[in-house]
Amino acid sequence: METLVGREAEIERLDALVKAARQGRGGALALGGEPGMGKSTMLRRLAESAPGFLVVQVSGAEFETELPFAALHQLCVPLLGHLDDLPPPHRRALQIAFGLDTGALDPFLAGVATLGLLAETARERPLLCLIDDAQWLDDASAKALAFVARRIADEPVAMVFATREPGFGTVPALNLAGLRESEARTLLARAVQAPLDERVRDRILAEARGNPLALLELPRSTGMAGGFDLPAPGVIEQSFRVRLTQLPPQARLLLTVAAAEPIGDPGLLWRAAELLDISPESAAEAAELVEFGARIRFSHPLARSAAYTAASPDERRRAHAALAEATDPLADPDRRAWHRAQAAVGPDEEVAAALERSAARAQARGGVAAAAAFLERAAALTPGSGPRIDRVLAAAEAKLSMGAFDVAAELLATASSDQAQQARIDLLRGRLSFVRHRGGERPTTYLLRAAERLADTDPAWSMECYLDAMEMGVLLGDLGSVVRAAPAKGPVLEGLIRLTTQGHGAAAELLRPALADDAAWSRHPSLGFMLATELWTYGALRRVAERVTAAGRESGSFHMLPIGLAMQAAAAVHAGEFGAAMEMISEEEAIAEATGAAPLVYPRIHLAAMRGRRAEAFELFSTVDTRMTLSVQWGAAVLHNGLGNYQAALDAARTAVAHGHLGMSGLALPELVEAAVRCGSPDLAKTALADLRERTQAGGDAWGLGVAAYARALVTDDEAAYREAVDHLDGSRVTIYRARAHLLYGEWLRRQGRRREAREHLRTAHEALTDIGAEAFAERAAGELRATGEHARSRSAHAVEQLTMQERHIARLVADGATSKEVAATLFLSPRTVDAHLRNIFRKLGLTSRKQLRDLPEVRR
Repeated sequence: METLVGREAEIERLDALVKAARQGRGGALALGGEPGMGKSTMLRRLAESAPGFLVVQVSGAEFETELPFAALHQLCVPLLGHLDDLPPPHRRALQIAFGLDTGALDPFLAGVATLGLLAETARERPLLCLIDDAQWLDDASAKALAFVARRIADEPVAMVFATREPGFGTVPALNLAGLRESEARTLLARAVQAPLDERVRDRILAEARGNPLALLELPRSTGMAGGFDLPAPGVIEQSFRVRLTQLPPQARLLLTVAAAEPIGDPGLLWRAAELLDISPESAAEAAELVEFGARIRFSHPLARSAAYTAASPDERRRAHAALAEATDPLADPDRRAWHRAQAAVGPDEEVAAALERSAARAQARGGVAAAAAFLERAAALTPGSGPRIDRVLAAAEAKLSMGAFDVAAELLATASSDQAQQARIDLLRGRLSFVRHRGGERPTTYLLRAAERLADTDPAWSMECYLDAMEMGVLLGDLGSVVRAAPAKGPVLEGLIRLTTQGHGAAAELLRPALADDAAWSRHPSLGFMLATELWTYGALRRVAERVTAAGRESGSFHMLPIGLAMQAAAAVHAGEFGAAMEMISEEEAIAEATGAAPLVYPRIHLAAMRGRRAEAFELFSTVDTRMTLSVQWGAAVLHNGLGNYQAALDAARTAVAHGHLGMSGLALPELVEAAVRCGSPDLAKTALADLRERTQAGGDAWGLGVAAYARALVTDDEAAYREAVDHLDGSRVTIYRARAHLLYGEWLRRQGRRREAREHLRTAHEALTDIGAEAFAERAAGELRATGEHARSRSAHAVEQLTMQERHIARLVADGATSKEVAATLFLSPRTVDAHLRNIFRKLGLTSRKQLRDLPEVRR
């Protein structure tokens, strides 16, 4: 094994990574450093020093960054013998990623499937994955592999990413700096056996700046005693260029073809070489720079770059044209299309159309970055202005979806055409303005302009644009300007306009049937969810959430699924189904952790408020950013009403209601009524009650009608209203509100001196709130019961409460019969990680088997 100079500390850390993986403690490192620092050499040494490991090597390619899952394919090909061991959804995900099946695919779902494939393979022997030139990984592979790197802690798997960039996502970094002067002298002496003039040696040492490859390459180039004014990477590439000039023309052209063909397929290379009349003898002449074996490998990535950039434009086009002709159009149409595009000298509709088809295939497989690249090149090659604009806009949309906002803006700046295309431009500019959060026109302005342009030519699309503007207006607090500009067309749009201009009653006849129509909210789930909350219609609230979650699962979208899970969790909280809410929050947080996104915090606020744990809730509230201010104020109002801190509840509820936010402000109204009554502010309570009744009567749902009835009872002191509240809510799914109705009625009966009747309602409330886990309200009910002379049933603390939210979710899934693999698939973990969690769960609960867990009723609560 080659002894590396000056890398003892780095070698020790890499060896420790491998040793830990051998013991079942997986991990990843990002080996960073500028070109020539020895990253590839370190990877080769690591591969040689890992006996007993299955070593899988992957290399990113500068010219393959546009092909989705290209690098992931390299990683998984040696492991596909275990493909059948994966759950069917994960097996199909990889088949889609590799073009063996069709369908939509999120890169993170491909990452989950890859994690499972690595875990299955590592059951036989530990696994070492070496990913060189990670800065050139295609976007889809990079996301999938970054996910895997975050999830291998409990697997005998080690991953090392060599990259020029500083780090690789959240993977711990190990950066290679230049060698010290004494180390550089040692390496130079090893490279140059013959005597070397001291001035030449000093000049090489000065120009190499501790870069190991520069120290090895500079002595090979001519003019060593001259000056080298470029930084080290440029010096190294220039050295390779010098060596290229010393080769015969055919050998140089062969290297150009090899550099333009990134997958290293010798069959493809030699077919292309034959088309260019390159003789096989040229391989021997180029052997110093390229290894022509079972796979074509350059001696260094900079050698590949030099071979490609040193070629003339005509030589590069000839190389790509030959590779396109040599590529099977059925087996690999996308690489063929890309090579044809690189070979094109001007507009070519046939090539542009092929690129457009490649973009569609890439988009379906989750390769948004690839689709954007294909479309951008297709637009450049499109001869007609109309089709070219369509492709420019498609490219801009893809760039916007992948977060390349500046590139999307540049593309949009070049686009102008007819009304329909201009409307599409406005829509994209609106989305861009929304995500960039920059000054200038409001995002809703662009959407309204697009809707107006389409009003005559495409009324249906125009309507969707207006609804998009409405939804964005709600999210941005800009609903008023949208309402003033939008026409009253269609039940949803007209209903929303009436709601904001004439009130809830005027909108009821339009919005109530619209809320019952699930399809009406398929494209605008956030708007539907907030409107269902505004009108207190629990059935619609739950259906919208379930529909979004189902669509997210079906499509594998790690964008849509977390939104649906968060909505379902919030809906479950309002039903008093805290266990189900915790499971959904746990799954949503698992996705957020897997994708590197921030978890959606509002369902956690809802849960903390209803559970009534003061310290836990306040800790959460303090960590929330200003965008969640209204949710925190509503949560604080609920929490303080449960605790009996009515002045604090009043302050929080007034803030939430005053904002006028669609959904959240309406949800705070009953909290404001209760707090205002308790604090002796009857006028405030009456105003809030009137607003609440307008909403709930418009919705006509048992949830809203029951809550409005007990709010009315608080204000009017009318016993019939308490009974009405109980009657409405006894037939509904919202258990916690039903329990609160009994609590309020019981409190009123006790104050009337009707203790026996009070006990019945307070007992019902206490038992329900205790079973739900609404601790603050349960304790309030217990205090009222004690005041009637009855001792409240104490809630026995159970060990289940020691479990984290994720542990409770795992325990619930296992109790329902799920295997470790199935749990891992649900929570984006490895099976070994699930087993590690189970050991903690068993320890905390004092159990020894899955059967005992299934027999524990508290787990399913």
